[in-house]
Amino acid sequence: MPDTAGLTLILGGVRSGKSAFAEGLARELNRPTLYLATGQVTDAEMAERIRRHRERRPSHWLTVEEPLQPATALAEALTVPNPPGIILLDSLDVWVANRLLADEAEDFNTVESAALAELERLLEVCRQGASATATTSTATFLVSSEVGLSPVPPNALGRRFQDLLGTVNQQAAAAADAVYLVVAGVPVPVKPR
Repeated sequence: MPDTAGLTLILGGVRSGKSAFAEGLARELNRPTLYLATGQVTDAEMAERIRRHRERRPSHWLTVEEPLQPATALAEALTVPNPPGIILLDSLDVWVANRLLADEAEDFNTVESAALAELERLLEVCRQGASATATTSTATFLVSSEVGLSPVPPNALGRRFQDLLGTVNQQAAAAADAVYLVVAGVPVPVKPR
């Protein structure tokens, strides 16, 4: 299991149990938790997914919902006098999808550059949040879908998503202290501390 500090990336397929695993780790640490949710209601099915995620979280966790600019939202949320000891972002893949849909008319290179800059800001805010907590170290959990095992999508938007998320996941994994791949509910360490 991850240490009580540092950055952990948790990857997995759809319905693999990655979010539940991340939430379980946060519960085990039993510290004030900031949950940064990137989902947004776009239809009834997504509303149901978001409802289930909300119901699963403890009511005392602070939840911030931001579909497009998680770094900005996190930086604002960490300005409180006693910042949380845990940051859990769920999820990078939904954030990437939101960015691609919001900027669908833009050139892919422009979208990719903006997304990677936002990711770097997010990772920097996580590092700053960890150093700002004087009494305890902050544990940060980033959740994302693994797309490296998927077939190449048949349409351009799907390929853009797969390419961008693959790059985002690689950069997050490089910055992380630990990486887990959740397969059928079983966490497999990929990059140990």
